Amino acid sequence: QVQLVESGGGLVQAGGSLRLSCAASGRTFGTYGMGWSRQAPGKEREFVASIDACGGATRYSDFVKGRFFISRDNAKNSLYLQMNTRKPEDAGVYYCASSSGLYPPRLGEFVSWGQGTQVTVSS
Repeated sequence: QVQLVESGGGLVQAGGSLRLSCAASGRTFGTYGMGWSRQAPGKEREFVASIDACGGATRYSDFVKGRFFISRDNAKNSLYLQMNTRKPEDAGVYYCASSSGLYPPRLGEFVSWGQGTQVTVSS
């Protein structure tokens, strides 16, 4: 069982940058893929990005590709999401999640979730 705690959310102006962090515990970090998803009010949760167990391979949704960057530090049991060039539609609750496999997971392959961190974008 993996426990995940997100941090770093807040208010950012459109065009600005923000970095989210996720601290993991419970299962040996570096043995499973991880990722981020988000949910805006009134919308379904959507996939944002994911990364494999060792941090060498990534997967991005089309709407964040080139603006957001996912990374992990296995020595610190941490996952990150660097969000650049924020757009108003990027607002929502961002969730950190882990999978049971080694490769960059898709949304349906996440098995553990954090409680989320709110991100608000001002225009």
